[in-house]
Amino acid sequence: MERKIAKVVNHVKMEDEDALDVLFWRSKTVFERLQEVSRLRRNYYTWLNGSFPEKMERVITARISDVSK
Repeated sequence: MERKIAKVVNHVKMEDEDALDVLFWRSKTVFERLQEVSRLRRNYYTWLNGSFPEKMERVITARISDVSK
């Protein structure tokens, strides 16, 4: 039987990996990035709880600037 899908291997130096990840995701549209975050979130919660929650707790993180300066 002949192989129809070629194996693809990319060797990446460990110190370059983060930069390559950033370049990859910056090359995607905002919509594509949000789609992937949603997919990962759905997979994680389904794995963790057996199902995706109907409602998610709203979490807002804000940086408070130093007003004493």
